[in-house]
Amino acid sequence: MSRFAHLRPLTLGVLVAASFTNASLQAQEQPNAVATFAGGCFWCMEPPYDRQAGVISTLSGYTGGERENPTYQEIGRGDTGHAQSVEVTYNPEEISYEQLLEIFWYNVDPFAVDKQFCDVGSQYRSAIFYHDDEQRELAEATKAEIEQRFDREVATQIMPASEFWEAEEYHQAYYQKNPLRYRFYRHNCGRDNRLEEVWGEDAGGPTYN
Repeated sequence: MSRFAHLRPLTLGVLVAASFTNASLQAQEQPNAVATFAGGCFWCMEPPYDRQAGVISTLSGYTGGERENPTYQEIGRGDTGHAQSVEVTYNPEEISYEQLLEIFWYNVDPFAVDKQFCDVGSQYRSAIFYHDDEQRELAEATKAEIEQRFDREVATQIMPASEFWEAEEYHQAYYQKNPLRYRFYRHNCGRDNRLEEVWGEDAGGPTYN
């Protein structure tokens, strides 16, 4: 069960059934939705979502700044305002935004300012980019819960979603294309050790099937 289960009343209500001429009622199909998260290196934020039932796709990219069509090299300088991010397309009937938030929190260091693990700079900050008021309310509620749980301020930003710029192709699904290099980077960056320090057995988050 989600550790944020008590927040579920914030989620959307049951969809209104569509009326058809044959008088039968069928549930209106809910379209796919989008969530956007920044959690340091985007290579490491794709896998926790890709393994979830209900996640349609993940896309690495850049958002949160003003520069148009930024490149990886420009992002690396840390002066574009953008953060390395992942755009998650999901089916809300199979996985909820609250569950996506839970996965996000358990895969970041929420107390790090303008860095995540070994990667330093505003381009590696943690952030939740909300697409509507419901996402904003859930993000703020879970952030407040974490601050209460740890009795310290959470550095993760909560910002309105803006233009999302797709990263270069070689960054997409990097952990699948280059598994050895990915594991070497992740280990050397100390990501898993720090996640365990912060979250204990919850590090990495749940898998919803």
